[in-house]
Amino acid sequence: MLASPANVPVPEPMSAFTPADPDFAERIRDSFARQRIMALIGAELVEVAPGRCRIRLPFRDDLTQQNGFFHAGVTSTIADSAGGYAGYTLMPAQSDVLTVEFKINLLRPAAGAMLLAEGRVVRAGRNLTFTEVSVDAGDGTAMKVCASMSQTLACVSRTRSEQ
Repeated sequence: MLASPANVPVPEPMSAFTPADPDFAERIRDSFARQRIMALIGAELVEVAPGRCRIRLPFRDDLTQQNGFFHAGVTSTIADSAGGYAGYTLMPAQSDVLTVEFKINLLRPAAGAMLLAEGRVVRAGRNLTFTEVSVDAGDGTAMKVCASMSQTLACVSRTRSEQ
């Protein structure tokens, strides 16, 4: 629940999107499990909903740059996947998703015990989908936005090996 200015609880906003595939969440989890980069860096899929995805990455020393912050490449990697999977939730069952482009703004050092990337679909088209992603850094309770990404995705036919 969100809190209003008067501390009156208000319900979380409902998704404005209806997935084309009723089994979208299972499809997303299966795809995430096949992403070796996510396993390599220790990223976790924490939430999947129509038009939305959240990925958490616990801090590890080997994911840092020279000053001890999460490396920008690692931050970009989980942002790309969070946005990509948010878009993929709305694509047909026999499709796949590819990133066409993204722009990321690194707003402050990515410092803390974890990163949390949340991807949200802005517009879902038949062939192209546009998402926005925010990445927060912190200890899980005190989180601060450290990056913001805009992304374009393509809906493509699934490769023969996966059909």
